[in-house]
Amino acid sequence: MCLAVPARVTRLNGLEAEADLHGNRVPISCVLTPEIGVGDWVLVHAGFAIARLDERQAAETWSILDDLAKSEATTDATSGPKPEEKP
Repeated sequence: MCLAVPARVTRLNGLEAEADLHGNRVPISCVLTPEIGVGDWVLVHAGFAIARLDERQAAETWSILDDLAKSEATTDATSGPKPEEKP
């Protein structure tokens, strides 16, 4: 499964940038999105900014990802170990 996540561009140097990815600073390439600037929200996949987002879209995406993480944690806690896992 492939997943792109929202991040806010915090620093830009040509086609290389740093982005805040939900509290983590990560280097990204802007070769696919040369029009972005500092402060822009982007979708990041495999270290590349692949699209620009508005802040509302980014917030909605993080909300969905947070809900999925909570759901998975609840499911794991109530279902016990998976067959391949040792108790």
